[in-house]
Amino acid sequence: MSETEENEQQETGTLPLDAWHRGKGARMVEFAGYWMPIQYNKESGGGIVAEHEWTRSSAGLFDVSHMGQLMVTGEKAAEELEKLLPGAIGTLKPGRVRYSLLLNDEGGILDDLMVTNATPWIEGDEEAGTEGHWGEPAYYIVVNGAMKWDDIAHLREHLDDDVTLTHMDDYALVALQGPNAATALNRIMRGVPEQLVFMQSLEHDFGEWPLRITRAGYTGEDGFEISVPAEFAESLCDRLCAEIEVRPAGLGARDSLRLEAGLPLYGHDMTETVDPVSADLAFALTKKRRETGGWMGFDAVRTLMESGPKERRVGLALEGRLPAREGAEIYVGDDKVGRVTSGGFSPTLGHPIAMGYVDVAHAEAGTDLEIMVRNKRLAAKVVTLPFVSHNYYRGS
Repeated sequence: MSETEENEQQETGTLPLDAWHRGKGARMVEFAGYWMPIQYNKESGGGIVAEHEWTRSSAGLFDVSHMGQLMVTGEKAAEELEKLLPGAIGTLKPGRVRYSLLLNDEGGILDDLMVTNATPWIEGDEEAGTEGHWGEPAYYIVVNGAMKWDDIAHLREHLDDDVTLTHMDDYALVALQGPNAATALNRIMRGVPEQLVFMQSLEHDFGEWPLRITRAGYTGEDGFEISVPAEFAESLCDRLCAEIEVRPAGLGARDSLRLEAGLPLYGHDMTETVDPVSADLAFALTKKRRETGGWMGFDAVRTLMESGPKERRVGLALEGRLPAREGAEIYVGDDKVGRVTSGGFSPTLGHPIAMGYVDVAHAEAGTDLEIMVRNKRLAAKVVTLPFVSHNYYRGS
């Protein structure tokens, strides 16, 4: 796609499910350059708190088609991706998914993303005397919607010409999340959930719809992300929402759910001036690759891992009912020791919570702090993340 075509795509502002959301009574807001639902009307079981609680107790369906879906193919695909990502891609088995980061030379986070080894299995032909084998290496990558054009440009600049990068802009992406997600999906696509545990993915032909289904999500609950050709997206959502367990949910609930799960949001809890060590994302740096290096930003990150960061992302529990929002300053006495990067009221816990960066001297769980909100100091305490335990399905 040319730069002109990319700009035109950005200016359209609508996604494949736009009419579907409006038909469900969604309140639409602009997010990441697109109109997206922040919540639905009460007739659809909507409202941010209602959608949040329904997802925690049953299954919410989220449209995440603003995310960038990319495919990197070629014999050198893994090798080339490992020049840019600190995770081990070459050892990632087919059907497995890995969380990783795009970093700049200074170790700052350009984006966080999910990488799936999507290398296809080619069936053998007994009559022709051929055996089954793995096809050309392929890696399916999902990047943040607000950063996808920058990510695409970054990848095209740094990946070798022998590797092909395809932007799957003719696909939608929906996330079915919650403790009853597997029950609902199994009723529609019998046997599919049983083949997957957390961070596994497969291709599934549902009638004429070629889908990629990944057991993962951004709510802390069990669930699935389903990539579907845009032309079938409305039909798929209708089919999912026909199940008694499933209701549509918008960006408002998605944000409160991910905050309770302690999951960072790019552009808020992560930026290109924040490194993985300070962001408490060192787990995304595969152990062996921390030692061998060979990826962009390695020298800067290695120095930080050896010396330790000056600040760290932490969870914050606030007293009272007033939430602290992004940008609120964090204090110990008269000393400013940090800033809030995400905050809101937790429907599950019944009190405000936040994430932010605090000087390492004050980052231990149990530390008492104060946060400036509306010219008042609110009592807060550093707590261990996540605020609400993850319920990912890792097998019986």
